Amino acid sequence: MKFAHTNIISINWKELADFYVKTFDCKIVPPIRKQSGEWLEKGTGLKNAKLEGAHLLLPGYGDNGPTLEIYQYENIERQDFVSPNKRGYGHIAFEVESVEKVLEILERNGGKSFGKITKRLVRDVGEITFVYARDPEGNLIELQSWKKASLQHGV
Repeated sequence: MKFAHTNIISINWKELADFYVKTFDCKIVPPIRKQSGEWLEKGTGLKNAKLEGAHLLLPGYGDNGPTLEIYQYENIERQDFVSPNKRGYGHIAFEVESVEKVLEILERNGGKSFGKITKRLVRDVGEITFVYARDPEGNLIELQSWKKASLQHGV
């Protein structure tokens, strides 16, 4: 068994995919998906299901790593932004070298900071620097960077 992908439903899949490519160095995995039909209706439980989108290879895992699947359905139900403490899937996280630098890139590409950059010592693990942000469609992203604890001293 292995993890395969995480899905984001988008109001404009091309623009959102471009954000993840520019911000996190994701790569589009061909082909572009254009799906509809009885099989999709049956599998999703949605009548008249029709979607388009792409899989983006996530950084750090090579050519066979997990993907971020960004789809846009023909009929989309709008909803309010999810706050970090809502039940269900909360956010996706990227481990980065510099939270500050990636947050700047994220904002330049249309995302927005949601929290404040914070540092915290985690005993026997190390120091985490992290912040929550939102992509251009409001989905939560955690940016995190770790300084691992010394095996000799612990934290």
